[in-house]
Parts: sequence; C-alpha cells; structure tokens
Amino acid sequence: MRNMVIIGSGPAGLTAAVYAARANLQPLLIEGKEPGGQLTLTTLVENYPGFAEGIMGPQLMDEMRKQALRFGTEIVTSHVHSVKLKEHPFRVYYDNQEVTTKTVVISTGSSAKLMGIETEIQLMGHGVSTCATCDGFFYRGKEIAVVGGGDSAVEEATFLTKFATKVSLIHRREALRASKIMQDRAFANPKIQFVWNTVVDEVLGRKDTGVTGLKLRNVKTDQLSELQVDGLFVAIGHNPNTEIFKGQIDLDSHGYIKTQPDSTRTNIMGVFACGDVQDPVFRQAVTAAGSGCMAAIEAERWLEH
Repeated sequence: MRNMVIIGSGPAGLTAAVYAARANLQPLLIEGKEPGGQLTLTTLVENYPGFAEGIMGPQLMDEMRKQALRFGTEIVTSHVHSVKLKEHPFRVYYDNQEVTTKTVVISTGSSAKLMGIETEIQLMGHGVSTCATCDGFFYRGKEIAVVGGGDSAVEEATFLTKFATKVSLIHRREALRASKIMQDRAFANPKIQFVWNTVVDEVLGRKDTGVTGLKLRNVKTDQLSELQVDGLFVAIGHNPNTEIFKGQIDLDSHGYIKTQPDSTRTNIMGVFACGDVQDPVFRQAVTAAGSGCMAAIEAERWLEH
C-alpha cells in the first residue's frame, strides 16, 4: 500500500514528488510516455526563475528528477494504462503491475495539437514552437508565422508582434474562429498579415540553421507558394491527457480535470490534479510547479486527517 502515486513527470509531477518525499510519504512516480513532459521538446528556457542565463528544457527536467530522487521518490519509467478511482484504496496499473495507494496526484499534462507533418516534428525546438510566451523573445526583429484561427492563435499572433517585425497568421479557412474582440484586435494590428485558405505542407530549414521558411498550399486552388520566416508557432489547441480518467473523475467540456477553487482537489476525496492537465489558461512550467507543490501539501494534509 502506497501513501501516494504521482502519474506524470513534468514540472508539476516532479515538484509534487519533491514535497511529498520531503514529507516522508515515499511517493511512487510513474513517468509516462513523455518523461519530463513538454519542456523536453524545448531548447532554451529563459523564464523559469533562478536561471539568470537560462537553462535547456531537458536539463531543467533532469535536475528536477534528480532532486525528487534525492529525497526518496521512487521513479518508474513506464506509463499508466488504467486506474480505478471509484473505491478506496485507489488502484493504478502500469505494465503488468497493480499498485494500491491512499492518494493519487494526477499530473499527466496536455499535448499541443500538431499539424502532423514530418518537418514540423524534426524542427520542434529549432524554430518550431507551440508556446509564444515561452519562445517569443527569441524572435525579436524577425519575421514569423502562426498557424491557427481560434482564440489561442490570434492571442499568440498578437503577443508575438511585441517582438517580431511581421507575423503571418495562416488559417485553413477564410474566416477566424476567434472571439470578436480578439479578431478586432488582430485586424487592427499593422504587424499581422492574414494568409487565408492555406495550410503548411512543409517547414523549411535544418536543426543547425533553424526554420528558414514554409511551403504553403492554398486549399481552394492547390497553388503552392513559399513564405520566408524565421520561426513557426503552431496554435491549433491542446489536448489534456485525461483519456484514462474519463468516466471516473469530473472533466470540463474540453477534457481538462475540474479542480476546486484555489485548490488541486478533484471531486474524488484523495485524488488531486496539478499542472496542465487542469490548467488550460496559463500552461507554464512555473505555474505547473506551483500547483504540484499545492497538490503534495493538500495530499499530505488529507492523509493526516
């Protein structure tokens, strides 16, 4: 019988592990399919406090992992394929193992939706990004493109005009899906250029040079063109990694886990959720880490009572 099982190993899960281990709860952390989470797909992280010169995303996650291990977290390199949260003690399944536990901390994160082209994945972190607030600063004085047509795409494009000289917003339809106020703001911004009825067929560039341009295709005419840019931001939404929890825990209409206000408590006593799996708003490493700390403290108090 475990005191705590943590599912997921991004900043939220590893911070929860550090706090839980220091509270002598001997947590078990199961890393998941993407050990270290989304930060392992980034290169330089400049907005995580404590690193004046910045730190590489994979290195930051490796340091967090070592810190969790130092205090006695047991880490398993595997992924959870099912859970039973309807009765206590909870049951968590990975590989052919069953673990029973008094508390569960869910920190499975979310995955950015991608366009699904090979060059996009090859150049992720080398000119292709899914987070403007993380990487926008690197494009000061450059020309960049954003793919998408919803609120997040328009918000990212508007934010990126603080740094870039020009932002091309590429959308497969001829009208945006974003809210009226967001659209008005974007249309009024002289730095944003709209490329309608268009998809990206290929991202041009190499890991050593970064992105140099895009091969575009007009979906109505099939006409091909090239656009010279120094970076590409993919903003077509996120999917919270909550498939295995459906039907057992309260999710919102987009699949994010619902937590109580100012808390990581879910609708199930003893189950806590932190990080991007319950945060569709901020999605930052530092906010994920903060909520991981909250989850561990709340779980510890719950166990005491």
